[in-house]
Amino acid sequence: MTPTLNLFQEMPLVAILRGILPTEVVAVGQVLYKSGIRCIEVPLNSPAPLDSIAKLVAVLPEDCLVGAGTVTSASDVDDVVAAGGNLIVAPNTDKAVIQRAVGFDAVVMPGIATATDAFNAISYGARHLKLFPASTYGPDHMRSLKVVLPDNCRVYAVGGVGVAEMGMWVAAGVDGFGIGSEIYRAGDSAEVVSEKANALTSAYRNTQTMHTKPHVNPLSKH
Repeated sequence: MTPTLNLFQEMPLVAILRGILPTEVVAVGQVLYKSGIRCIEVPLNSPAPLDSIAKLVAVLPEDCLVGAGTVTSASDVDDVVAAGGNLIVAPNTDKAVIQRAVGFDAVVMPGIATATDAFNAISYGARHLKLFPASTYGPDHMRSLKVVLPDNCRVYAVGGVGVAEMGMWVAAGVDGFGIGSEIYRAGDSAEVVSEKANALTSAYRNTQTMHTKPHVNPLSKH
């Protein structure tokens, strides 16, 4: 299980498929991959999420990170890894979740709000942090956090961020985004998701031409 995080660095968008059904997930996952997205999250409060994760893992190339969101316990981590997932996204900073994911050599992305949350998550082994909900805190909060966080830590804005907001977040130093309803709403067809995903990846590429900033080398998976 060795996903190439350099590809994720090139297009650091996490597609959040909340509410997707196992019967829909393969077609949606394939159009997301075709759009350039290499990170897919199925929240555990979706219908039969472990089945969806297993289906995605079976059909998508190995350079695509697939896993679960809304992971709130170490036993959830066990279940996701057993289904083949290698991405663990949490809404909070939970030591047991982070350390269990690190133990499995999975990519773990805990939710943070404050510098205290961030440094706790880092001390537990996380190197990818999810500012959540991003819209509550805003780009100025991100800018201040980035000043004090270590260079080998990447921060993703998740919650209330879409095409229109990407530029100001990139200018504030964000390293990537988690995208929910702007990329998938329960019941969306693969065709609709394809249109949304292409718009988002295009918008992200445009921000990179407008806001060039140095990146650290690709991180280890934890």
